[in-house]
Amino acid sequence: MSIPTLIVIYVALLLARCALWDLFRMRRRRFGPTHSEDRIFRCQTCGYVYTDDADVDRSRCIQCGKLNEPIVF
Repeated sequence: MSIPTLIVIYVALLLARCALWDLFRMRRRRFGPTHSEDRIFRCQTCGYVYTDDADVDRSRCIQCGKLNEPIVF
């Protein structure tokens, strides 16, 4: 085999490897978990942790029914 043929094969393999790397990286990002806009609440009475919509200022606990404020991190 000539030197130019070997160089072309090497470059083609390198490009194929980069293309596969990008494909797997994009696929992993697409199916990964997304950020949720929900708020997290923890009941002051029973300690149950739950989520509710982002526009809710106070939420009623699913377990005991007490109104709770969202957790601020």
